[in-house]
Amino acid sequence: MKLKLFLFNIVLLLVLSCNHITKDEDTTVANTSKKLNSLKGTWELTGFYNYKDDVVVDSFDRNPEFRQLKMYTDTKVMWCKHRAADSSEWFGYGTYNYDGDKLTEVLDFGSEVMQEVIDEKKKFIFELDLYPNKFQQIELDEFGNRIYSENYVRVE
Repeated sequence: MKLKLFLFNIVLLLVLSCNHITKDEDTTVANTSKKLNSLKGTWELTGFYNYKDDVVVDSFDRNPEFRQLKMYTDTKVMWCKHRAADSSEWFGYGTYNYDGDKLTEVLDFGSEVMQEVIDEKKKFIFELDLYPNKFQQIELDEFGNRIYSENYVRVE
């Protein structure tokens, strides 16, 4: 009888300990997923979508002679654009936040060309579709309809 009780307790402990490991693994997977769905990192522009009635009607890749990168830290954003055929500089720096499906960037300063834009408008609000290794920032019109998106992939 004592042997049966002893074996029962051993089996029960094994079952409970296996269940505990599964919960820890689930927590680790959930935390990893949250980290992957973060804007923090470096992103490169890959292309654009044009929308009509909130549906993609056209898409095109970026010109191979044109590069645009965005870098996000915990609270800061910086982007730069390079066009081999254009000597003007394009960059901007500021803060950002996002809450689910909305990205807000507030630029503090930028290149000479961009500073003219910043002097008129500092705050840029986009709809955000964020995935672990890509995202789309979608420009909306005054009625909340999608106009176009810039599409990025994670490079770091």
